[in-house]
Amino acid sequence: MVLGFMSLMLNVIEGEVSKICIPTRYANRMLPCHGTKILLTDEDDDDDHDNNSAHFCSKGKTSLISPEGLTQLSFFFFVLACMHTLYNLATLLLGMAKMRRWNSWEKETQTVDYLAANDPNRFRITRETTFARRHLSSWTETSIQLWIKCFFRQFYNSVAKVDYLTLRHGFIFAHLSSNNSFNFQKYIQRSLHEDFKTVVGISPLMWLTVVIFMLLDVHGWRVYFWMSFVPLIMVLVIGTKLEVIVAKMAVKIMDRNNVIRGSPLVEPNDKHFWFCAPRFLLIILHYTLFLNTFEMAFFVWITWKFGINSCYHEHREVVVIRLVLAVTVQVLSSYITLPLYALVTQMGSTYKSAILEEQIGNVLRQCHGRVRDKRKRNQTLETDNNSDNNNRDVDTSESPPVQPEMISDFRFSSRLPPILQEISIQSKLKSDEIEGK
Repeated sequence: MVLGFMSLMLNVIEGEVSKICIPTRYANRMLPCHGTKILLTDEDDDDDHDNNSAHFCSKGKTSLISPEGLTQLSFFFFVLACMHTLYNLATLLLGMAKMRRWNSWEKETQTVDYLAANDPNRFRITRETTFARRHLSSWTETSIQLWIKCFFRQFYNSVAKVDYLTLRHGFIFAHLSSNNSFNFQKYIQRSLHEDFKTVVGISPLMWLTVVIFMLLDVHGWRVYFWMSFVPLIMVLVIGTKLEVIVAKMAVKIMDRNNVIRGSPLVEPNDKHFWFCAPRFLLIILHYTLFLNTFEMAFFVWITWKFGINSCYHEHREVVVIRLVLAVTVQVLSSYITLPLYALVTQMGSTYKSAILEEQIGNVLRQCHGRVRDKRKRNQTLETDNNSDNNNRDVDTSESPPVQPEMISDFRFSSRLPPILQEISIQSKLKSDEIEGK
């Protein structure tokens, strides 16, 4: 919608934008291709300026962008919108395909074998746990070694089963007490869908980036070639950082004690993330995906409007490298980095609102059922009492209040989250109001 509105605005203000003038010598230096025809020379400007009634600029100047250029820019916005939609769809589908196996891991947590293996009364040595053996080694003694190890780990088995189960256990223990029946995998999906609403948007900073790169599209600078490496570097750094966070959690468990009771317990904390802000990783990932989309959209637009043999594609090896990098970044960010982000960012100090959706639905359904049953009981009592004594009033003020069991099991640091407390109170008030009517 935003891209369509901008395209419409370009058509409306086409005449005014064409009147923006710059010196001819600057316009000739900022040509995108070596074979582009020189706009105007000083001699041509002196001879043609008076005869051109459509020329709004003074002698020695020319339009910053011509009406034809604005038309081409509208086509580019259309291509960018299409590529942005396709890339976001591919990102979501690849990410969900990678996280499909997590469903079987979640079902395993409800089996007797899992409950026996994670018995809270069981003692074990930290180094003998699977989680510790995966992350603790001689390559974790220094920060440099840890980052190198985590850099390569993201390319194979980036999210192992033991990592998922350990982080799930730490999340539930920190936010849900001992509610082992909580579906952590569905919660991650709902949380990822909320974050994806941010990913599909285009911020003003991103539009500023588009303007800067198009202004710097000068022949010989190869701005788009060097820009194609930026998304690759950023997505690799994000993936490495997420792996480092998990590894540091394992190191912290090892430093705390040598013998643990039950399963290894990781502690969610915002301090694991840059600037103590897990959402900062989403901002970087969002910007990375947009740069990659812009790179591919620009290539498709140039090829569509000017052909594969245009001056933009005079170096075929550069074109091939840019395409390979764009596809590589898309696969890495969608199939590796995004699922890793969805899991590891749950290790922040606070949970997201998506955790409340299923619990609130269960609470409201139970409240509705209790109110319905209570009304039936009251109506039965009124009928029986009226048959015995028409002057006797039925007192229903001593009816038991609504106390959903789901709320008592859903605790945050041994107390109800404020939103569930409010729902519990509102449910009781609603019940009393229905009885009064």
